[in-house]
Amino acid sequence: MQADLFADSDTRIPLGPQACVLPGLALPHVDAILAALQDIEALAPPRHMTTPGGFRMSAAITNCGRLGWTTDRRGYRYRPEDPLSGQPWPGMPALFMQLAAEAAAHAGFADFQPDACLINHYAPGAGMSLHQDSNERDFDAPIVSISLGLPATFLFGGLQRNVRPGRILLQHGDVAVWGGADRLRFHGVLPLADGLHPRLGRQRINLTLRRAG
Repeated sequence: MQADLFADSDTRIPLGPQACVLPGLALPHVDAILAALQDIEALAPPRHMTTPGGFRMSAAITNCGRLGWTTDRRGYRYRPEDPLSGQPWPGMPALFMQLAAEAAAHAGFADFQPDACLINHYAPGAGMSLHQDSNERDFDAPIVSISLGLPATFLFGGLQRNVRPGRILLQHGDVAVWGGADRLRFHGVLPLADGLHPRLGRQRINLTLRRAG
């Protein structure tokens, strides 16, 4: 991988003072990302976890990295081990770490070193309600979100849940970054519209990289 993935691109769609979408910036690395995901998910298959309220999440999730985000009736939290296997989550590929660091730098956040990557699989009809990413210990680090497959409508709201969120369509290969003043904004994903992506079929895959520990 070249030293600066995005050196020749200044394209960005602002979402807030310290939040933006970088359109298509993961596209050159899709083959390598999918190959890495295949290895990760052979060890830690995606699964539908249960929220503290007893609801089944519509997206199937797994993780890689030193910490993995989980949910069950006891709450939301990061764990170093996969609760299904009792084994550590698969290691985070160097590609994921460099891609996230370069995207963060392109959005104005230097020296981002993620230790957690949440992998969401959305089938048509699956979505994510408005929420804050607030289980991490380090709110100084940004969040980097990579979209693959079918397009999805991303909701980006305010620091209170009752602020009406803006909507932006995230396409295959888009990377969203938010941090700083925008780090604790509520955000979500509308239920995925049905469709057929030429590479990934009837699904969307999202990788969300964070500094959790």
